[in-house]
Amino acid sequence: MEIGIGLPNAVRGVQGPMLIDFAREAEQGGFSSLGTIDRIVYDNYESLIALAAAAAVTERIRLLTSILLAPLRSNTALLAKQAASVDGLSGGRLVLGIAPGGREDDYEVSGLDFHARGKAFERQLDDLHRFWDGDEVGPQPAQPGGPTVVLGGQSDAAFRRTARYGTGWMMGGGTPDMFKEAMPKLDAAWKEAGREGEPRRMALGYYSLGPNAEENANANLGHYYAWLGDYAQQIAGSAAKDADTVKQYAAAFEEAGADEFVFFPASSDPDQVVLLREALG
Repeated sequence: MEIGIGLPNAVRGVQGPMLIDFAREAEQGGFSSLGTIDRIVYDNYESLIALAAAAAVTERIRLLTSILLAPLRSNTALLAKQAASVDGLSGGRLVLGIAPGGREDDYEVSGLDFHARGKAFERQLDDLHRFWDGDEVGPQPAQPGGPTVVLGGQSDAAFRRTARYGTGWMMGGGTPDMFKEAMPKLDAAWKEAGREGEPRRMALGYYSLGPNAEENANANLGHYYAWLGDYAQQIAGSAAKDADTVKQYAAAFEEAGADEFVFFPASSDPDQVVLLREALG
């Protein structure tokens, strides 16, 4: 199983230079992917812009949106152009993880109908591939057919979309058991769509290491997920805060069938990259 690391674009107080340093450290640390978390109503750096900056200071690591809330970019031609641009700037390293999302306030501030997001998303999935295959907007993607696409979400519709449009599926948080339970649904949708081979299986989780591990997890994850009420502190509490737990999470998701697991930090300090690498051994 490959191990990726999250770029702290949604950690409170993060500054641009920290993201650049973090990306450099992640590349040097040998991680497979550098992920971003997407929101509108939050003090975070926009995912594709953050990854464009990371592309400029890295050469190997994949650049992953995990997950980009595509319907919030209602101009699909522009979204296709932005994604193709990041893919081209990085030499074909973009992995576009996309889903509709579940935050009503993100849609409200964007002037979009939250309840129509599923249909809007499916139209986008058709249109993205049409734009990437054509010559209307450009630039030409780094590889035929456009950037690699993975889908998020845990509804039946999400698995059907994955099988029709994507190369794989990503679980945005949750336990190894939840991941394992989702695999039959993913495989059934893949088979029903007549797809060859197997879908890529990905998941993410959180970590916070070092002397301020507990404080950083509670302050940053608790704040980010505050809209979930008391459950926010459960998320903060579940973050891996020592080397043993980091290894246990990695082993459990590998056993559950994940091809890649992405550890997202609860701190923007680039030292978190080194601490994670050391914890993984």
